[in-house]
Amino acid sequence: MANEEKRGARKVRKGTVVSKMGAKSVVVQVTYRERHPMYGKVVVRSKKYHAHDEADTAKVGDVVTIMETRPLSATKRWRIVAPEAK
Repeated sequence: MANEEKRGARKVRKGTVVSKMGAKSVVVQVTYRERHPMYGKVVVRSKKYHAHDEADTAKVGDVVTIMETRPLSATKRWRIVAPEAK
């Protein structure tokens, strides 16, 4: 194990399931706030990620945590780690 390479930290995001495409696939929308570079106003932006749901339990409207992973299909690069506790 001396020549074992350490893997870099994977990105983790928290967002809302906005679409359930098929078996074990969902779209998660992550919203974040950032300051506009010129005007300084705080702007709400969002991005959608295609994620893999191995347990196939996520429903539209659920808040989930997703983690970066290897490519699972043409668009899926994220997987659901855990649903958020309510």
